[in-house]
Amino acid sequence: MNISLPEPLKQFVDDQIAAGRYSSVSEYVRELIRDDEKRKAEDRLEALLLEGLESDDAPLTSEDWAAIRRDALARVGAKKKRS
Repeated sequence: MNISLPEPLKQFVDDQIAAGRYSSVSEYVRELIRDDEKRKAEDRLEALLLEGLESDDAPLTSEDWAAIRRDALARVGAKKKRS
């Protein structure tokens, strides 16, 4: 994949690498993509939460809570593996 940048943006990226936070342009771009993925996931979660708040009340069963717990533990485990 090739990415063309105007000179001011190229210089900005080069400055980020020179500052030592990133070891390469590829690492910097990967970080930007991950941040964008995270932001989109957070936006989606917020939309779902608002949808839930605006919907009719529904009681949660013990099975619901168990599924929520399993999902949360799986997400924490996946996040730890990436770190």
